[in-house]
Amino acid sequence: MVEDEDAFIEALDIGLQREGFRVEVARDGAEALLNFESVKPDIILLDVMLPKVSGTDVCREIRKKSQVPIIMVSAKGSEIDTVVGLEVGADDYIVKPYRLRELVARIRAALRRSSLTQSEIDEVGIGTVRVGDVQIDPEQHMVTVRGTVTKLPLKEFELLYVLMANAGRVMTRENLIDRVWGS
Repeated sequence: MVEDEDAFIEALDIGLQREGFRVEVARDGAEALLNFESVKPDIILLDVMLPKVSGTDVCREIRKKSQVPIIMVSAKGSEIDTVVGLEVGADDYIVKPYRLRELVARIRAALRRSSLTQSEIDEVGIGTVRVGDVQIDPEQHMVTVRGTVTKLPLKEFELLYVLMANAGRVMTRENLIDRVWGS
């Protein structure tokens, strides 16, 4: 979350954690850009009006190197503000004050859309997948849990990879068997 207003930070932090999200906060645009590579967020909630570097500039810079979903959050609700936000690369735009349940639904929808794209990429064996504290790298056949490398037998690795690449989706037993052991 990139937000400079304490009231929004506190409310969002509590609300999103209650919904099962892990929240990292940057209080200005410069901090967001500086921390982007190390945090590797699954989604970004980005305020438009930020100190140091504006939300639109942050969005532009992130889009140069990543397709991470970005939801712009702003007190500015005119049509032109929304259009500019979407044109610089935001996936969604929501106006303050917003309802938490609506924001959570938009976050989940953006994550669903991005995970479809990511799983298509993963099908050809490219890219690391991260779910919570677990990260799996198919290129190097490596699983990391909270920073610690864990060794798994091949089929367990493949099963974990398929499950993580499809996190949040229901998969049938037949589908799993087909994807891991072949038909």
